[in-house]
Amino acid sequence: MTGSRFREIADNLRERIALGDVGGSGALDSEAVLGERYGASRMTVRRALELVRDDGLVESRQGAGWFVRGGTFHQRLALGTFRHADSAVTQAGRELNRAVIAFAWEAAPGGVAAALAVPAGAEILHVRSVRSVDGEPLDTADEWVPAEVGGSISRADAADPGIWHTLARQGREIGTVRQSITAGVAGPADGVLRVAAGTPLLLVRRVARDAGERAVALSDHRYLAARFSLEVEFNGWSAGTGDAPPGLREANPSAEPSTTE
Repeated sequence: MTGSRFREIADNLRERIALGDVGGSGALDSEAVLGERYGASRMTVRRALELVRDDGLVESRQGAGWFVRGGTFHQRLALGTFRHADSAVTQAGRELNRAVIAFAWEAAPGGVAAALAVPAGAEILHVRSVRSVDGEPLDTADEWVPAEVGGSISRADAADPGIWHTLARQGREIGTVRQSITAGVAGPADGVLRVAAGTPLLLVRRVARDAGERAVALSDHRYLAARFSLEVEFNGWSAGTGDAPPGLREANPSAEPSTTE
């Protein structure tokens, strides 16, 4: 066991927890499953989990496994429209290119299965790609699509025009997009971004749902933080009301959101 491997796994686990990539009860995958995912021994995985536990993020429950402790907080912002990163790139007069580096059917990991509302282990399409602007990497994207949707997507489609545009062309309307944003750092798996380990990244998870609220696609983007940012514009708020700006008010569990996320 190397001195850094368990720390790399711990970093990735922190990212997954921040993005909400856990089971419905807050359970993490078992140590055996995590070992398979990371290609590491159970001892290495356990040491990584203990590091994350020391941060106060997880706890071990005897006979049940590891669970997120307290959870993370997800603030809902009132946004009316959604735009892909390539629209910002195009507006800047630059050219964005996507290269598919992995295209395969695989068993859905627990967190991905939960986000797509499919059974854990169900067969789904997984596509990994890297997007570059004028030859310089911008981000990597891992995208997962349920079998009933992914069967009509080819590797060529995934490269151009991309999975989401392909779904639209095939008549699958995307009604809402839920986006989670957190911070991370580059690790060994981010070598395609051509940056050193520890380089700041912006992590963005997007879940696309159709008009019937069925999940049709999940994507995890790892943007170079120095090259990409997300901006939010609030409208219709007056400081004189004494209330917080839109999107920063305390959530009302009984209220339905009035805008698309």
